[in-house]
Amino acid sequence: MNNSLFNPKTPNDIAKELVKRIKQHRKKLKISQAQLASKSGVSLGSIKRFESRYEISLNSFIKILIALNLEQDLENLFLQKSYNSIDEVINGQL
Repeated sequence: MNNSLFNPKTPNDIAKELVKRIKQHRKKLKISQAQLASKSGVSLGSIKRFESRYEISLNSFIKILIALNLEQDLENLFLQKSYNSIDEVINGQL
């Protein structure tokens, strides 16, 4: 699946970086894994598996993001500006 010509990162590389950022955010907020489990409704075992092996269901992942107040980042993930003309593109207008 890794096509190093276009994207040198593997899915595991991307997952590892994503988990790293979420874990750093959790620690910045001074929230333990157990506290995150309680706040999110995701089991402690799932939190640990997520942070160590990058495995989690999408539903649990979203619950974690909500508990860490990161859901807006997910909602904005694929948003793109739409332009009505080439002039808007050139001028950076919307």
